[in-house]
Amino acid sequence: MKKTLLAEFTVRPGNEERVAELVKDYAVRVREEPGNLAFEVYTKESDPLAYWIFEVYEDEAAFRAHLAAPYGPPFNKELQPLINEKESVLTFLTPLG
Repeated sequence: MKKTLLAEFTVRPGNEERVAELVKDYAVRVREEPGNLAFEVYTKESDPLAYWIFEVYEDEAAFRAHLAAPYGPPFNKELQPLINEKESVLTFLTPLG
């Protein structure tokens, strides 16, 4: 069963350029993971500081492999002081039907 989620966070004002750079670089790496099916980065049209990242992995094992990737912890460590939340807020999604 596919593992689908939405990761959300809000950039602290003044950090827009650095966060965009970090997320773009991270997205390239995640999209190269064998079990990644989607890693789409969005900002809210009405609030460009609000990021929504739609992620899909082949299955739970692919998601776990993503979490274990060596570039994840450094990304999160650098992102954390640049956003309002303690960390990205994850919402796991279940398809209808």
